[in-house]
Amino acid sequence: MGIDASVLDRSVGDLARLVQSGEVSAVEVTRAAIDRIEARDPALGAFLTVQADEAIAAARAVDDKRARGEALGKLAGVPIGLKDALCTRDAPTTSGSKILTRRARPGEPDLDPARGFRPPYDAHVVERLRAADAVLPGKCNMDELAMGSSNENSAFFPVKNPWDLTRAPGGSSGGSAVAVAAGMTPAALGSDTGGSIRQPAAFTGTVGIKPTYGRVSRYGLIAFASSLDQVGSFARDVRGAARVLEVVAGRDGRDATSLDAPVDGYEAACGRDVRGLRVGVPEEYFAEGLDPAVAASVRSAIDGLRGLGCTVEPVHLPHTRYAVAAYYVVATAECSSNLARFDGVRFGLRVPGRDLGAMYDATRGAGFGREVKRRILLGTYVLSSGYYDAYYLRAQKVRTLVRRDFEDAFRSVDVIATPVTPTVAFPLGEKVDDPLAMYLADVYTLPASLAGLPAISVPCAPVSPGGGGAPLPVGLHLVAPPLHEARLCAVAHAWEQISPARGLVPPGLP
Repeated sequence: MGIDASVLDRSVGDLARLVQSGEVSAVEVTRAAIDRIEARDPALGAFLTVQADEAIAAARAVDDKRARGEALGKLAGVPIGLKDALCTRDAPTTSGSKILTRRARPGEPDLDPARGFRPPYDAHVVERLRAADAVLPGKCNMDELAMGSSNENSAFFPVKNPWDLTRAPGGSSGGSAVAVAAGMTPAALGSDTGGSIRQPAAFTGTVGIKPTYGRVSRYGLIAFASSLDQVGSFARDVRGAARVLEVVAGRDGRDATSLDAPVDGYEAACGRDVRGLRVGVPEEYFAEGLDPAVAASVRSAIDGLRGLGCTVEPVHLPHTRYAVAAYYVVATAECSSNLARFDGVRFGLRVPGRDLGAMYDATRGAGFGREVKRRILLGTYVLSSGYYDAYYLRAQKVRTLVRRDFEDAFRSVDVIATPVTPTVAFPLGEKVDDPLAMYLADVYTLPASLAGLPAISVPCAPVSPGGGGAPLPVGLHLVAPPLHEARLCAVAHAWEQISPARGLVPPGLP
């Protein structure tokens, strides 16, 4: 006899404690998660593949471990969704792209993520989750190769926002965010290059953390832009996201950018007194283009922090206005280089041609979607002879100026508070044919990415979209100096306790 699926609505820590104590079994929790995915995901599209048998086997191993009297890990029996950019040895990995999906044989569907590339190894963060006794029921949908802000660029099907099925969930980690928002898994991993955890978290009313660059190993993460990519966590609350991040963070010798720095107690920081902390508010983030209702919700949250004993003062980040342009030069240049490996020779899709060059052309032409091709072309252009200094080198100089802006600001404040997004979740299809409008959806998250800083999105008061209708989630964006994830978690948790969004879930879920 199974347990009530509402156990999945418990916090990550509570659920792990229930399994550790034997009050519920990991198998029962996993079956509840698989049942919820089967009931809810057909309308949402959050999962590309579900490994039910493998998840049950992993959960049974957790229960057997407890029966032997062995200590269980910090994520014992907790189902965690994985963005499909993370390599898994026992499940397909497509990164949301045809390029990592072999061609159909007669009688097979034309495009099926189950035919995705099967890596011979796990990503470092997947190894960490398994070691902590987490259960991994499936791979989450995403914008192709992590390029997008709406999850409409998935080669397979778009993800829909559980708060309003006509609206985008954000991207590129939209599937991971929706898995958590819809209660299919209590937590999930995503990746964030320019906002791909924080923006979906804001759009779906979840908590999403992007750590300091180098805090979490990128080993086994399919690369988009190597100097920007970071793995981070989603959960329904700050404590849950903090616990998951604490498990996956730490030095890994297989990633040359991995930092050899102690991992502070992120979860333990939740509940820490925040009185006296200085919160900086950059007026550059409250300028033209920001929806007035979103601005009011975020300013109200900042006032809430003041009421908790924080001091609030203005700061200036003058080079913010150049961040979008600099990001889309740096990121696309790195994308052009990283994606050269997808050539039809070693893995994934191969489309035959009369010779090697023709095979490259045919494979990449068929395997990459429109947005990926756009970014490859842009990146190749800015790296080309005669344009490198004018674009790429100049963008890197701007990146340095953006980082210095933050360094200057953090001399007088402890955290910086801004909106996550200019609007609430926008309708599906509204921006997909307007790349510039789509790129501007990340205007507030890109600067922290360029600077390599830790940042978090935590829900604040929902607001109605411009045309009216039911209120939709809004995110408060908090940014801290490098390696100060614990401080972020403390401030975000303090706000969460008084947030009008606390405990809100999407209506109408089956």
